[in-house]
Amino acid sequence: MKEPVWVVKEVRPQSDYTLLLTFADGAKKLYNARPLLEKPIYAPLHEPSLFLTAKAECGTVVWNDELDIAPEHLYECSLPVSRFIKDQA
Repeated sequence: MKEPVWVVKEVRPQSDYTLLLTFADGAKKLYNARPLLEKPIYAPLHEPSLFLTAKAECGTVVWNDELDIAPEHLYECSLPVSRFIKDQA
């Protein structure tokens, strides 16, 4: 059975509260996590030392035993990294 495209293979948290993601289909995307911080469940992520511990586990992004995010949401709501490279050129 083929793995869904939205499975997170790698995450690199950035100090500006974005996540650089690599998905199962090879897509590299940037997810802006700042809007998450407005939700009470994600309030602990205001602490940069916690946010920067993000890791890819079980196909998604997790911070600890209590905080994770749906991989489908990450895939749908992130933007291709190539867009940012062109914008900065």
